[in-house]
Amino acid sequence: MRELHRKHDWLGRLLASDPGKIRFYKASRATVSLIASVFTTLLIMRAAGNPVITPAIVAGMAGLLGIMAIMDDTKEKMKVTTLLMAPSAMFGITIGSLSGNAYYIDVMMIIIIFCSFYLTRFGVRYFSLSMIAFMTVYISSVLKLHSNQLPWFFAGITIGILYAYVVNFILFQGTAKNLKKSIRSFHFQSNLTFNLLLSAMKDPQVSMKRKKDLQKNVLKLKEYAVIVSGYIKAEDVKEMWPGLTTAQLRLYVFDTGMLAETLSDSIRSLKNADAQDLEEIRPLLIEVTQALREAEVLAPHNEEQNLEGAERAVQKLRLMILDLLNRDQELESIANHVIEGATTIQQSLQDKRTVQDAPAEAEEELDEDAPKDEPGLKPSTKKAYQALAAGVLSIIIGQLISPTQPYWVLLTAFIVLLGTESIGRIYTKGFQRSLGTIIGAVIGFLMAKLFSGQPVIEVILLFAVIFLAFYLITVSYTMMSLFITMLIAFMYDILLGGITFELIGSRVLNTIAGALIALVVSTIIFPKKTKQKVAESINEFLTELKPYVTEYVKSFREDVNVKELSEKGFTLDQKLQAIKDEAQTLMQRPGSPAHTDMTRWFTVLSAINYYAKHLVASSYRKGFDYPEELVEVFKKTEEKLGHNMDTLMDLLKRSELEEPLMYSLENEQEQIERLAPSRKQSQRDLIHHIYYVWRINRSLLELGTELGAREK
Repeated sequence: MRELHRKHDWLGRLLASDPGKIRFYKASRATVSLIASVFTTLLIMRAAGNPVITPAIVAGMAGLLGIMAIMDDTKEKMKVTTLLMAPSAMFGITIGSLSGNAYYIDVMMIIIIFCSFYLTRFGVRYFSLSMIAFMTVYISSVLKLHSNQLPWFFAGITIGILYAYVVNFILFQGTAKNLKKSIRSFHFQSNLTFNLLLSAMKDPQVSMKRKKDLQKNVLKLKEYAVIVSGYIKAEDVKEMWPGLTTAQLRLYVFDTGMLAETLSDSIRSLKNADAQDLEEIRPLLIEVTQALREAEVLAPHNEEQNLEGAERAVQKLRLMILDLLNRDQELESIANHVIEGATTIQQSLQDKRTVQDAPAEAEEELDEDAPKDEPGLKPSTKKAYQALAAGVLSIIIGQLISPTQPYWVLLTAFIVLLGTESIGRIYTKGFQRSLGTIIGAVIGFLMAKLFSGQPVIEVILLFAVIFLAFYLITVSYTMMSLFITMLIAFMYDILLGGITFELIGSRVLNTIAGALIALVVSTIIFPKKTKQKVAESINEFLTELKPYVTEYVKSFREDVNVKELSEKGFTLDQKLQAIKDEAQTLMQRPGSPAHTDMTRWFTVLSAINYYAKHLVASSYRKGFDYPEELVEVFKKTEEKLGHNMDTLMDLLKRSELEEPLMYSLENEQEQIERLAPSRKQSQRDLIHHIYYVWRINRSLLELGTELGAREK
């Protein structure tokens, strides 16, 4: 049964679709917390002879937000924030009931929205607390609560938050098991990719469809590697695999993704090479890939013969590359590195003293520079002022177009501004939310009409759409908005005894209005153009790249610890994805100059990222032999690389630079190629291990000269 995913690609793809079922478990926690909160509150109220259901709805909302709105970075902080959500929600319910004056409610909601963004400078916790306060003020004002009704709502809030705490930190606390499932999903996806690679190797003629399928799966495996790496924590690794370190596991995940990418590129190159070359090397490539696919690296009773066979195949591959191609050494290097890492993992699992004897602090050591204060207003303050203006406009327009539900516009503007900085991202998010709301309104209206008068079915559908909304929240914002709108349709049908076209139409109109207000405000008040945000994201990428590359070059002449390059490689992937996300609106306008620039820039940055990741396997190779004259050459290479990246970052910031210069490494490359010993003279091929550094610098020069730098 456990081998079926290797024989049937569709099954492997299905099993690997949600790495570690993280999205499934998070959506399940939220849904379970909501259901338990609602029904517990209803049972208590029925036992007390109180037929009102609104406190149960507030309890469900508290149980939901107590899980989905918690964004702290550690479990201890999350626990504290969860418990603080109760008094914050009670505060919102109370102030929403203190006055029947609409202006008073308007002012309070605007103040809360302003604080939700402004206070994030002191911690993300304050946004969570402000969010639940905003929602409870809204509910209290809509229901027009009186002080004698508050105790029941306080009880509902308490029940909801307690369920959120219990579900999140007691019932579903097994993050180590989630990690194991994540690694298992990664293995499914890697085996699926290896199957496609084997098919491509065995077939002399690879179809265009197979090429696209292979490329898509290689990219998916890289995406999985980044996701799974984010789940790897020291305490979970120690619990699941005693003797293993997080660095070893991250390196293994990184290298496996890199091997698939390198194999894919090598196969493509070999298909274009001499047919005799391909026929000679094909059996060895198949042997290596099959052995790695069959290896159960993290299994309790692993089969070492698989890795031993793969190691022998890699060594034969190395000798053939020496005699035959003399050009595809990165394939041998990264394949050998995967096997070395897998063997190290197996040895560590057998000798459990590795982790127990090492200090835990060394495992999670981070070398992050403290954030520097920039002149002017902080981003949180700018966002708070945008929210303030959007709040005022939303309330005015909400009163004009929907006097009975004036705060729907405000809620949409608030959500669209959340987590977005550039005008382009706000436009995209507003469009996705509007589109999802329109489609969800149509489907929700029809289904509410179809099942009207059947509350059991509607309640089941209500919980189902809640689960789907939060399961898909990181996959498609449009789909999330669709299910949220369906949820509202069912809620209104249950609470009001029926839903009208005017009511659901008002929801759509208010959503579009709120999205437009968020876009207009972000365009006028402290606007950040999309291209400016893309430039900032590129700077963040280059900031991460600089120590990555310069430390690698320094390792040729000094004993430098470069064992964290694999983790930095994951970070570079994340930074590159951030650039793509920010540039999305520009890259969706074919024919425009901005589209041409962004497409070309992203292509060059993707190439830099690809070259940089090939340095990881090389970083573990020591003992290079070269003449003393090359020591200064490496120093100059390091200095020029650092200077070029600093200059490029200054150009992206649009700093006033007098004749910005960027340096070519042609002289250094010529000296290394002339003085470095050949592979027959040395065990380590120096030129091969410095090759991608030259490619990185050439790509940097390409970007720099386009931005106005002069190459020297």
